[in-house]
Order: sequence, then structure tokens, then C-alpha cells
Amino acid sequence: MQEPSEGVTPEDLNSLRLGKVKKSAAGIPAAISSLNHGIRKMGVSKTIKTLLMVNQKDGFDCPGCAWPDPKHRTSFEFCENGAKAVADEAMKDRVNPNFFKRYDVQTLLKKSDYWLNKQGRISHPMILKPGSSNYVPIQWEEAFDLISESIKSMDQPERGVYYTSGRTSNEAAFLYQALVRSLGTNNLPDCSNMCHESSGKALVSTIGIGKGTVHLEDFNKSDLILVVGQNPGTNHPRMLTALRDAKRNGSKIVNINPLPETGLSRFKHPQEYMEMDLTSTQLSDMHLQVKIGGDAALFQGVIKHLLDTNSYDTTFIEEHTIYFEQLISHMKNFSWDQVIQDSGISKKQIIEFAEMCASSTATIACWAMGLTQHRNGVSVIQEVVNLLLLGGHIGREGAGVCPVRGHSNVQGDRTVGIWEAPSEIFLESMEKGLGFDLPKEHGYDVVESIYAMEKGIVDVFICMGGNFLSATPDTRRTAKAIQNIGLTVQISTKLNRSHLITGKSALILPVLGRTEIDIQNSKKQFVTVENSMGVVHRSEGKLKPTSSSLRSEPSIVAELGKRLAPEKLPWNTLSQDYDTIRDLMSNSLSGFENYNERVRHDNGFLLPNPPRDKLEFDTPSGKAAFSMNPLPDVSVKSNEYVLMTMRSHDQYNTTIYGLHDRYRGIHGNRRVVLMNSLDMAENGLKTRDMVHLSSSFEGTLRQSNNWIVVAYDIPKGNMAAYFPEANELVPLDSVAEKSNTPTSKWIVVSLSKTSDVFEEE
Repeated sequence: MQEPSEGVTPEDLNSLRLGKVKKSAAGIPAAISSLNHGIRKMGVSKTIKTLLMVNQKDGFDCPGCAWPDPKHRTSFEFCENGAKAVADEAMKDRVNPNFFKRYDVQTLLKKSDYWLNKQGRISHPMILKPGSSNYVPIQWEEAFDLISESIKSMDQPERGVYYTSGRTSNEAAFLYQALVRSLGTNNLPDCSNMCHESSGKALVSTIGIGKGTVHLEDFNKSDLILVVGQNPGTNHPRMLTALRDAKRNGSKIVNINPLPETGLSRFKHPQEYMEMDLTSTQLSDMHLQVKIGGDAALFQGVIKHLLDTNSYDTTFIEEHTIYFEQLISHMKNFSWDQVIQDSGISKKQIIEFAEMCASSTATIACWAMGLTQHRNGVSVIQEVVNLLLLGGHIGREGAGVCPVRGHSNVQGDRTVGIWEAPSEIFLESMEKGLGFDLPKEHGYDVVESIYAMEKGIVDVFICMGGNFLSATPDTRRTAKAIQNIGLTVQISTKLNRSHLITGKSALILPVLGRTEIDIQNSKKQFVTVENSMGVVHRSEGKLKPTSSSLRSEPSIVAELGKRLAPEKLPWNTLSQDYDTIRDLMSNSLSGFENYNERVRHDNGFLLPNPPRDKLEFDTPSGKAAFSMNPLPDVSVKSNEYVLMTMRSHDQYNTTIYGLHDRYRGIHGNRRVVLMNSLDMAENGLKTRDMVHLSSSFEGTLRQSNNWIVVAYDIPKGNMAAYFPEANELVPLDSVAEKSNTPTSKWIVVSLSKTSDVFEEE
């Protein structure tokens, strides 16, 4: 049986180097880092050529985050991490058949995620046959036949699971969901199940749409911007430019996060150095260092003060909301002592923050995984909505909700149908456009898929991008579950751990990247994506494909469609001209009318958003709804700590670009756990000591050994560690209520001190 790597990998034996925590984000170091990554992986000329095409109107959309592009673009429309993502995709090195001759699966399993990613682009379709230790080449036709035969042999369609990553284009995702539903199942889990699912559930129940309600231009018209549970300096660096511009226009910025984040301290746009402007901009006016899980208490404290001081928009509340009286009644049980204890924020600070909210005429609330990946992820976002509704900050310039998506098209994939729990209205529209009946029973999300794999009731598992094993919780449990599957298929650009923990048979199908020219039927094609703010726009690769054996995602789906559902759609036509896919989407999706014409506009087009556009709410009452939620239980035992997972600065989701977390001053090693210095002293620990971590949930113990302790500015009782390394501590059964999102930001752990030498498990 294949086993995920345990204990240490070669990079974990590197000496840990600690530097100063940076006080300013971006600037010259970001420019140098961008160029270094590009030149090292692509060479000088290709680096310059490629970076000048990122996020341009006639270029390709960055394969990194989903932050929107400004209408008036410069030639420097990429950030440091975007440059890393592009260099990573366009790198010269190859993972070819000779590579798989040199390395068997067990050898590769001992390598780190960083090492695997460095090996280059996958160049040929490969198969791992039952009982074999090495991948070998396979022809595309044979691969398609194997997949289609395996699916046809299933005794019921629910035994197939079809995962999607946010890298997938609208066209590929739409075709993919159409094919899967033509087979008779809604088993369409995707990466949003693990990130912003809580946002969607909270927003649909309160304002009637699961998306944000702001334009990029709203940032320049805001009085107050809340950045909650988010690290834009590392995860969404282009957002810092919007925050800088807002700050220069007079907006105040409040940062709510257990960790101080450099990107929200001071920011310097690298391009300004070229213009001889050496000044940087202080962004955050206030940092509220909330305890992990204490956000709900903080927001209820703010809401209580606003209610007590009558600091709310009576007209907006009366005309556009329901349940305001119930909110007032609910807050009668309010306890300042509990709020202060749970949040870790003093009453004085909470009131100061509340007064900032009271005086703002236009407030934007941004958030990311720091809110969504908790048991109360849905309800804490509802508290954010409560705060905005009190001030009438929906459907107003410079105001609204802004969940910041971390993957380039994860929002677009959901919009076009990657959804395990589609609504009746969505399915009716889709049936009308596609011309055939679709299954109505909801399918598996990510966690439910893993449960099904454990039970042995999944025969085929196809991943359209992503790194399922490293992205999901409870790594060892998930790995064992995956190995119960008959056939696993990874449609990928780069090597990752999901290629090594497989079903009884496994395929790797190499796909074109976002940066590469896509020619079908002798015609260049483009695809489309949707950003975090609902703008749909085109993306056209400009680089020569790294291998002649690569196929596009739409063509792969169409080839399977011809074999599995030939009578359902004109698959040949759809794969040869993506305009025909977009015509089909126009007929199937609300808001996509005249798709081909509108998406060819310079900046694409904006999807309808009733709360933002017309102050209309698709809720049962037709109004926005206040929510009443009890505070979560955030107590832990005296010998326990709350651990959250996080990214390093040299990382994008599960992809590890390097071993530097520059802003935090951590270099050379990723197996570190950040800890409050007082907690360290109580345990007799000092920086660079090593500990074992364990998490217990519902009677099951998870152990993760050999972590280097680093003293850091984090609330007492809290700790932080990098994912995917720490994912093995996240219990599969610990999920957010209503959204079923794994609680990667709330892991109750205990620790034990080890020797000063790494131990093999």
C-alpha cells in the first residue's frame, strides 16, 4: 500500500534561518523575487515576454488569485506571487517518461511537495497499472478508452466522483459538468467546498446571492475597509494596490487577524521605484489581534455598541431588511465579559472600532479563510453581514461584502455549474439550454466524497486540476480512502502528491496551461474566467506549449463525451471551436446572454448582482435578513492550544515555490509552528526546540511529529503552522455547520517536547 510521507522530508532537515519580520510589503524585494523566479525557471527573454502578457486585455489571466483587473491597466499588472505562478507554469524543465523510469512511486513519496513541484511540466500521458511501481507512457486514445470503459462498467452513476480545481476555465468547467450530469450524477465536488463554501451559504441566506457585492472601483469610494481573517500581502498581493489607492483617497483600514500581516502594515508598489517615488504607504489604521475563533464575539461586541448608541440606518433597515427586532432581542443576552474573553480584544478597543463603523458612510468588509474554515464559519460571516446591514452598506457606492477568492476561477466554476448541490432553478435553466434531463439528487462535496471512498463505493475519481490529497484534511485517512478506488485520473500541468497516492490504476493526463497557445481545428482559441467581483473576461495563452502531447481541458472532456454520451451534445464541434461552447452557455446560464459578443469587449462584462445593482434580495421575504447566532464555544483545556494552518510567502495553495516566508522572516524550512513566547516559557521551550503535535477529535488521535517551535507575535493559547504539512492534524469529521467546510483554522492540539535531533517515524 502506498503511504503518504511521514516524519521528515529532505528539506525538513535544512537548518532553519530566522530573520526580522518585515515592516513593509512588496517594493524592491518583490520585484527582485519576481525576476529571480522567472529567470531561473524560464530564462531572461521568456520572463520579460511572459510577464508583460499577464492580466493584459489581449493576454492571459494570471493562474494565481482571482483579484480583478483595473479598467485602465499598466504594463505591470502582476504581483510577486502571480509572477511565481506564471514562471512555475512556463518553466523549462519536464517530467517526461524518462523521469518516471528513474523514479518509482515509493521513491517519489519520500520527496517533499517543494521538490515535486520543481521537476517541471508533465509532458506525456502516463499510467500506473495495478501492482506496478512505476508510471509508464500511454497513448491518449488508450487513456480515453480506459476511463470510458471504467465509467460504463459502474453499476450506478453515483460511483463516479468528478473533482474540479479553480484553475479550470469557464468553458472547460461548463462542458465537464454537462458531461457528468449526462451520466446521471451531481458528484461535482470542488475546491470551493474547502474555502468559500461558508461564504456562499451565509450570503445566500442573508442577501440572496453567494457572491460579493462590490466593484473594484468601490474601494476608492469607501470610508472604511475591514480586512478580516486574510493575508493579502501573501495570498492576494494585487489587493494591496487597491488598499493603497483607497487609503490615499481617505479611507480607513482595519485589519482583524490573529497574526500581524506585513502586507497590511506598509506597502510599496514596485513600479513606483521606476518612477523614482521612494515613499511607502501605511495601510492599516487599526490591527485587532483577535484570538483564533474570536471574530464572532468581536463583531457581536461592535453590533451591541451600535444598537445601544442608536448608530444605525433606520431607513435602510425598515425598507430593506427583516428580523431587526429579533436581533435586538437576541442581543439582550449579551455579555461583555464573554466577548472580551473570547475575542481577546479589550472593551475599549471594541468600542473604538465600533465608533469607526458608526461614522462610516460606506464600509466594505473583506474576508478569506480566516473566517470560513471554522465550525461557525457560516454564522460568523452572518455577523459581518449584520454589521453592514445596520449601516445600510449594501447596494451603495463604496460599500458591500467582499469575500476574496484565492483561486483564479473558483467563482466562475461555480457560476457555470461545478456544484454538487444545484438549485432547482439552476437545473431547469441548464436543462433548457442543454436539451436533456439532469439528475436532481444532490451529489457529494469534498468531505462526503472522502467518506464514500472510505466505504469503497467510488469506482472512478477524476480530478480536473488541483492536488486533492494535499488540499484536503486528515491526510493519512484521506490517503487510505483514495486507495480503495478502482481508477484515479489526474488532469494536470505539474507533478504533485495526488499522483502518488492513487487508486488501483492511475492516469496522469497532461494539459495545456493558462499561459499556452490553444489551437483547435487550426484556429487559436481563448477561454474565459470570472474574478472575485463577478467580471467575466477572456484569457488567451501566448506561449508555445511545452509539449506536443498536451491537450486542452475542453478537448479532453469532449473526447470523453464522445465515448460516454455521444447522443447528448455535438462534442466534436464543441471541442473544435470554443465559441460553440459559449453559445451553449448563453442558452443555459442566467446572465450569459450574448456571451460571445460581450466577452470580447476590452474588459469583459459584469454578471448581474441584484443586491448591488438594484437593492433586490432573492430571499423568501425579498429583503435582506439579519441573523441571530449564539457565540461559539471557544474554550479548550488548559494543556491544549488552538492551531490554524496558513500559507508561506513562497506558496500558492498547495504549490510550494520555495522555502522562504520573507515577510515573517522564516527561511529554509517549512516544518515550523509559530507559538506565543509566554506559552513557550510555560512549556520550557525556546525557539528552535522541536515538538510533536497531536489532535484528538471524537476519540481519534492524530499525531504529527518533528515541528520546530518559533516564537511569534500570536495570541496566547494560539499556534500557526503551514499547510499542507499540518493538514494531517485537521480532523475529517470537524466541519463547519451548514457548509461542511473542514475546520482548518480551528484545530485543537496538544504538544510534547522532543530531543533537539529529528527522529524518523
